[in-house]
Formats: sequence, C-alpha cells, structure tokens
Amino acid sequence: MEGIEHRTLSVNGIAMHVAEKGRGPAVLLLHGFPELWYTWRRQIHALASLGYRALAPDLRGYGNTEAPAPAECYTCHHVVGDVVALMDELGEEEVHVVGHDWGALVGWYLCMFRPERVRSYVCLTVPFRPRNPRMKPVESMRAFFGDDYYICRFQKPGDIESEIERIGVRNVLVKILTERKPGPPMWPKGEDFGCGPGEPIALPSWLSEEDLDYYTSKFEKRGFTGGLNYYRAMDLNWELTAPWTDAQVKVPVKFIVGDLDMTYTTPGVKEYVHGGGFKKHVPLLEDVVVMEGVGHFINQERAEEINSHIHDFIKKF
Repeated sequence: MEGIEHRTLSVNGIAMHVAEKGRGPAVLLLHGFPELWYTWRRQIHALASLGYRALAPDLRGYGNTEAPAPAECYTCHHVVGDVVALMDELGEEEVHVVGHDWGALVGWYLCMFRPERVRSYVCLTVPFRPRNPRMKPVESMRAFFGDDYYICRFQKPGDIESEIERIGVRNVLVKILTERKPGPPMWPKGEDFGCGPGEPIALPSWLSEEDLDYYTSKFEKRGFTGGLNYYRAMDLNWELTAPWTDAQVKVPVKFIVGDLDMTYTTPGVKEYVHGGGFKKHVPLLEDVVVMEGVGHFINQERAEEINSHIHDFIKKF
C-alpha cells in the first residue's frame, strides 16, 4: 500500500516483519487472530497523516514474521519480549498502544509488565481480566462453555489445522471475518466452522476480494499453527503470571467494543465492563465506548470512527 514501508528486524531471537508510516510520536498497532499487520491498513494512513509514526508488526507466528513451532514459544513473556525488543530496535522508548483481539491481550500484558514503556492504551474488543488463582483458564472455559467452545477446540495440536486444510483457508477466513453471531463462539467438531455447501458468503463493504486475497496468501504460506499457539499457551501464561495475581493495570486506557462483538456478548462480560470490575482492575480507565451495530473486527468495519477515537485519546498524552 502506498507510502507504507516494510522491513524485517531481529528481535528477541526471531525475525519480525513490521510495516510503518509517518513521523512523530509512535503508535504501536497489535493485531489479533486470524489477522496480520494488514488489519491496520486504514489506521496506518490516518495516524501518519495526523503526525504520528504508525508501527504495525506481524506478531510472532503470523505473516512474514518467524513462527517457532512449539506452543511453549508463544507465552505472554515471549510476545511482550518481542514487542519491547521491537521498540528498542526502532528507537522508541515509549509508545501509544492500540490492540485488537489477541493483540489486545498482548497490549494488556505489555501494560502490566512494562507500564513505563506505554504512554496510553486504546484497547479494542477484549477487556482486561484478572488472573483467577483457583482455576486455569482452559479448564474454566471448558466448565462454563463446554468442549465445543472455540478456545477448547483449539487446544489439540494439529486438530483444527487439519480441519482448516480440508475446508480451505479462504473459506475459513471469510467465515471468521464476517461472523456476527453474538455470544460465545462454538465450533462443534464435524460442522466445518459452518462453512457447509450453499450460497457463498457475501463480503461486507469493509472487506474486499483484494483484502481477502492478501490474507489468504499469507495464511496459505505460513499456516495457522502460530496463531493457534497463543491459545495453546494460555494455561502456561496462567502459571507464569502467578506473581501478578491481583495486579492492577496502571496506564491510561480507552476501551472500545461493538455491541455485536462475540467477546462483549459472552455471558458475564457486559456486567464486568460496566459494573465496576473493569475499573477496579484498570483504575486509569478513562472511557468505555460501545459502538452500535458493530461486530468483532471493529477497526476494519468502522475504520474512520476508530481512527477518530484513537486520535482523540492519544493526543492527550
């Protein structure tokens, strides 16, 4: 895309690809699953035009960044280590952070582990949740939602990968990126992610065939194992973060979510976000924005509004 520079840097023992544009205070954009730096294409141009240095890496395991095979290489310490090393390589002592989906979780870990490196944090879709010292996360999710809950289905190495290969990368990406069904995502085994025969899924206005071509080409080359390994390391993260039990996140935060988002509509999340629990654990939470009629991939679906929300917040710091 015009004006965006690409380079690969050695960080934390891996080769990491980063896209960047603009000069000024740095804004680090962290993508989720199953995405790439490319999810931020509209934010990169907007932030650069407003006088910021927009930085959007392919996270560990994605796109043109190296993908170690073992799930144990995708813990919160690894991925935050990648981000901090990237900042060091780019000469940025402090950054504004914007995170979506798994990138939002990486952003929360960065804020908790290295708050002095974060000027502000705009979090999209996934609120901070404190560590439960009594139960590992996958065990907890299985107890609440059952074995068909998508995170539980992701746990067995090779299982989901073989299903994706059979169904087709492009079909799976279309299904995930266009899904607007509220509530906890369920992917029962044998149901092909709902990608059965029938009418092709019409692409929304914010996702073109060209966009889908780019995503498909990268995931066909790299595969999904790297992205899935973030989920497979969740219980290990629980073990590693024992010293941060009851820790608060003490950076300025703005949280934005769509009212149709699968995370926001999961039982208990709205009550936590609006009932005081979120603010208790993130005392510098300044704003919670719920956008009407918007699904999970909010920064693509409502790019201009998200660009304005980001700028209105980060310009204060």
